[in-house]
Amino acid sequence: MRPGHPLQLALGLILWSLWLVAVYAGLSLGCVLAWPDTDLQAGSWLNELLGLFTLFTAAWLFGCAWRLWRAPPPVLAARRFVVQVGVWGYLLAGAATLFVGLPILALPPCL
Repeated sequence: MRPGHPLQLALGLILWSLWLVAVYAGLSLGCVLAWPDTDLQAGSWLNELLGLFTLFTAAWLFGCAWRLWRAPPPVLAARRFVVQVGVWGYLLAGAATLFVGLPILALPPCL
């Protein structure tokens, strides 16, 4: 996608929202499918899987911000604005992914 494309304005936050839905759905399905008599460590594989998914998503968002920042600057001022806001959107989405994903590493899935 071109650096000045208007979709760059919202794509980072759209990807973050899809990640958020996937993580919460994964945790909820993990709790529903778990047996009630298991201990709290039974879902640690789920935490590890979602933790890796979180790190991958954050790295991808930060990579998109870096790629957009390093792209040749567009000629039109409106497209430069799109690039700058897009970079900040990707950075915000990556930081939000890491911040919301921190409890995945510390808390059991069915608490």
